[in-house]
Amino acid sequence: MAGRFDPLTRAAVRGGRTDVPAGRAATGAATGAATGAATASGAKERRWTPDGPVDLGLVLGPLRRGPGDPTFRTTPDGSVWRTGRSPEGLAATLRVFGTGPEVTAEAWGPGADWFLEQLPALLGAGDDPAAFVPRHRLVHASHRRRPGLRLTRTGLVLESLIPTVLEQKVTADEAYRAWRRLVRQYGEPAPGPGPELYVLPEARTWAMIPSWDWHKAGVDAKRSATIVRAARVANRLEEAAAMDLPEAVRRLEAVPGIGPWTSAETLQRSNGDPDAITTGDLHLPGIIGYALAGDRDADDAAMLELLAPYAGQRHRAARLVLLAGRTPPRRAPRMPRSDIGRF
Repeated sequence: MAGRFDPLTRAAVRGGRTDVPAGRAATGAATGAATGAATASGAKERRWTPDGPVDLGLVLGPLRRGPGDPTFRTTPDGSVWRTGRSPEGLAATLRVFGTGPEVTAEAWGPGADWFLEQLPALLGAGDDPAAFVPRHRLVHASHRRRPGLRLTRTGLVLESLIPTVLEQKVTADEAYRAWRRLVRQYGEPAPGPGPELYVLPEARTWAMIPSWDWHKAGVDAKRSATIVRAARVANRLEEAAAMDLPEAVRRLEAVPGIGPWTSAETLQRSNGDPDAITTGDLHLPGIIGYALAGDRDADDAAMLELLAPYAGQRHRAARLVLLAGRTPPRRAPRMPRSDIGRF
């Protein structure tokens, strides 16, 4: 049924869906619900039982930056792997899996304890799906078919902000290519025995990347300058993860080059805010307008009017529309790819 009603379209991927194989993952230890329990592989383990269904592909999907993301991977045994740095800059690899009501996580590296402590928030424990009331037939159907959709909260701003800045004004493929190249070149191999993954560079490393390497990665001076400015005030930006949405938006947008589109896309992931609707997007207003009102030419104002009944839950509503996959027929060629690194 999932294959029939939930096609992995480009819109569904934009909505944060990632396929996670339905294999049965082998647990690292027979018991050990407490954070820090050791496994045979040398990992620290935590088990957590959510109060409702959790679909790992939907919850963690927004953290994936393209099919070749060196910081995110799914494996045939049904595991989701991700890497990152704690607020103190400590690297870690996290493996999450679960075939029933219980979710198990294993973590390696000096930041393992922090990532295991944050596991419930990462899997949407702070989210309240019951607060959402569908107001359109399409949204109701999409919501009903995805009971495991919860909004992740990573508690990490910079790891979402940097790839979001890379996505400004370019195609997704260009941004993903730049992300892969820079992380592999300046990051470090991820700890643990999992698939070949990398941990994103530390903030000070992003601030020291020379101009020619930005150019080789296809990143123009405006985007690279924004990332450098953000990296220099990384500690202040990370504080936004504990702020309410309006205050967090002001904190991020105080950095030149970060506007409403970038702040919303970042805070959706770092803060898990259900109302952080993306404005200024090239495609989203037309998709929302077409899906809910048959208006493929809708602008931001029209989109916000259509989503007004979902006040407080507009981001969740937009994700459900994207996951439904109802998009307007293409009437123009795709945006051409460019690679300034060749010039």
